[in-house]
Amino acid sequence: MLPLVLASSSAYRRTLLERLHLPFICQAPQIDESALPGESAEQLVRRLAEQKARALAGQYPRHLIIGSDQAATLADGRILGKPHDFARAREQLRAASGSSVTFYTGLCLYNSQSDHSQVACTPFTVHFRALDDARIERYLHLEQPYDCAGSFKSEGLGVSLFRSTEGEDATSLIGLPLIRLIDMLLAEGVQVP
Repeated sequence: MLPLVLASSSAYRRTLLERLHLPFICQAPQIDESALPGESAEQLVRRLAEQKARALAGQYPRHLIIGSDQAATLADGRILGKPHDFARAREQLRAASGSSVTFYTGLCLYNSQSDHSQVACTPFTVHFRALDDARIERYLHLEQPYDCAGSFKSEGLGVSLFRSTEGEDATSLIGLPLIRLIDMLLAEGVQVP
C-alpha cells in the first residue's frame, strides 16, 4: 500500500480519518481557495479537493493523497463559508432558521505515483428548527463554531439546532465522507479494514 497523506490541517478531518485505523500523515496544502466566477458550490468543492491533493504531489511523489473541501448553501443558493466570528455566525444561523442548508463535500484521492485521481462530491442536507436570537446566541457562546461552515458542529451541540437531516453519509457533514473515501481506497487496492 502506498502511504496515505491527508492534505488538511483540520482536526475534524484528522479525527474522521483515524476511524479507518490506517496510518497517515497530515500536511496542509497552500492553495487559493477562492471561488471562480459563476462556480457552483459543487464545482468549487470538487476543484478545491483535487487542487489540495495535487498541491502536495511534489513533496509526496509515491503516495495516496486525500484532499477534501466543503461549502454550505442556503435554500436560495447563497454559499456559506466559515464565519470566523460571532456576528457572522449569528447571521448564518438566522438565515438557516426554519430552512435547509445543503453541504457539499468534495473529496479527491490522488495517486501521485500514477497521476490518477478519483474525485467526488457528497451532498448532505440539514433542516433547521426555527431558531430565535436567544437560542442562537446561547449556542454560539457554548460551542463557538467559528471555524465551521454553516456555524455549527454537528458532532457536538449543533445537533440541537436540527429538525432533521438527509444524505448518504453523515461523515460528509463533518468534512470527510468516509463511505466514499473507502470506495476510493478499495479501488487503489487498500484494504479497509
